[in-house]
Amino acid sequence: MLKRDIRTEQEIIALIEDDKWMMDLLRVAEQLNLPDWWICAGFVRSKIWDTLHGYDIRTPLADIDVIYFDPKCLDEAEEKRFEQQLMAWMPGIPWSVKNQARMHTVNNQPPYQSAEDGIANFPETVTALGVKLGANGLILTAPHGIGDVIQMRVRPVPRFEASNELKAVYKKRMESKNWKVKWPMVTVK
Repeated sequence: MLKRDIRTEQEIIALIEDDKWMMDLLRVAEQLNLPDWWICAGFVRSKIWDTLHGYDIRTPLADIDVIYFDPKCLDEAEEKRFEQQLMAWMPGIPWSVKNQARMHTVNNQPPYQSAEDGIANFPETVTALGVKLGANGLILTAPHGIGDVIQMRVRPVPRFEASNELKAVYKKRMESKNWKVKWPMVTVK
């Protein structure tokens, strides 16, 4: 793969649309018919960083994060059933399904109002990204913009920056992620 610049949301969308594997995963996730669903986080970020680094081989992902928002059913077992369904349709993929209507409790935050609100409260701006299929094609959400991810600059989202408790969560995540080893041009705050 040639190293290339990415400057716009439309270029990110085109990058994903040109990736058959990513589009196949999006089509499979869409079949669940989940309310307010997205595939997010590393699925999007890693594609961007692999492209910016000119990698020919996709950096392996620990999981494929499928999120949705359903305040009527907060049972974690339902999420596991969705994961099993995705694994049946597309085996060998490390699916992870989470209902954002209950995920605010993980970091002791106020309840989220939508899946996009959940994405906006992921720890890092470069992870606060999601894509899904819409009636007119691929949709990208980037609640904190794309500037940090295309400049490969990792920093906490505002809520994590403002709280000492959440700053500690962010720092621990950064230590465990070790992104600079995978993507040497990345800078971490």
